[in-house]
Amino acid sequence: MTRDLTITDIRLTPILVADPPLLNTQGVHQPYTPRLIVEVETAGGFVGVGETYGDSKYLELARPFAGKLIGRQVSDLNGLFVFAEDVAVDRSRVSGQVDVGGLRGVQTADKLRLSVVSGFEVACLDALGKALGLPVHALLGGKVRDAVEYSAYLFYKWAGHPEGVRAEKDDWGAAVDPAGVVEQARRFKERYGFTSFKLKGGVFAPEEEIAAVRALAEAFPGHPLRLDPNGAWSVETSLKVARELGDVLEYLEDPTLGTAAMAEVAARAGVPLATNMCVTTFAEIKEAFTKDAVQVVLSDHHYWGGLRNTQQLAAVCRTFGVGVSMHSNTHLGISLAAMTHVASTVPNLQHACDSHYPWQSEDVLTERLTFDDGKVAVPDAPGLGVELDRERLAELHRRWLDDDGSLRDRDDAAAMRVADPGWVTPPVPRW
Repeated sequence: MTRDLTITDIRLTPILVADPPLLNTQGVHQPYTPRLIVEVETAGGFVGVGETYGDSKYLELARPFAGKLIGRQVSDLNGLFVFAEDVAVDRSRVSGQVDVGGLRGVQTADKLRLSVVSGFEVACLDALGKALGLPVHALLGGKVRDAVEYSAYLFYKWAGHPEGVRAEKDDWGAAVDPAGVVEQARRFKERYGFTSFKLKGGVFAPEEEIAAVRALAEAFPGHPLRLDPNGAWSVETSLKVARELGDVLEYLEDPTLGTAAMAEVAARAGVPLATNMCVTTFAEIKEAFTKDAVQVVLSDHHYWGGLRNTQQLAAVCRTFGVGVSMHSNTHLGISLAAMTHVASTVPNLQHACDSHYPWQSEDVLTERLTFDDGKVAVPDAPGLGVELDRERLAELHRRWLDDDGSLRDRDDAAAMRVADPGWVTPPVPRW
């Protein structure tokens, strides 16, 4: 191999990966969720891998974008954003629409582009690191910690997907009440050693979710707890929950929608507020920070545009005295490795990061990443430090090819209608 960093080939592989029946305010996860695996190959023979959302609107943008990168240098990371601006976005696909799963707010063409760029940026960094013999964290300036702490991501959950639906089975069981949530948390702690817990709320009436968090606090005294209803509550309901749980919550995440409403809650709640909904772009920072609407920003390199933008976000948060951690959506090991690399370089990472990874029974890596006492060790091998399992990748791609199209775009409301034909996505505030 030579160190010729010219990009000679890019492979895009959409896949469907198994997902348990996890509930949120929009509905329930479908039995399979789409992801996109990006491979960038250089003239020197080095191949880097990245991962991002795999819904059709991302694929429609990723394909022409990939064509613009052939012949470019894999080290030209800044150029990725310039080239992305030249790729047209079908605005009818994003205008007035909500994001994947409905849990990130209104989509824009720029947000869509950044979500695509993120997968390519990670792949380029992986290839560059392999070519130079350096881990990705070294390319980002060097790690300040050897392991990154993650939080158990608890969900209200059915025992299985509806009868008759093709799905993979899991051994987590149901969690539809406080006792079920506590049992789920026990399993997370026993299997992975997590010492903090986040509950996805907005599913049941606030009183029921207050009871679940109280049960967690009793079962795991002193463990940091978080509750995230994805903006399902009014300002007054948010304040009520904050009063009820203020003594046990590490923070309350996106209790209500919009910066103005979050600012009103923050001023009166006495509990730190976190967000991955009202601050998802750099343009949204000014209003949120000047109004003191949020005290913790949950970054997600997938939709901030990659690992270097995540570092920039963390620096802005540090400047304004705002905490920073990481949000998670359904992802595989490539994304967990990328999250771990960039998190290891952020000095002001004060909270354990979110991760769906324990929920994903399938992966495209030859070896799954592991949690030790709730932490993932930062890889020191060149690049991301992970290896693609091409046979497994091909299997999950065949599943995507065989699908009739109903699962190629994540839709939690559609999945809920399989069990409840009359289900309509609830208006917000729901309570």
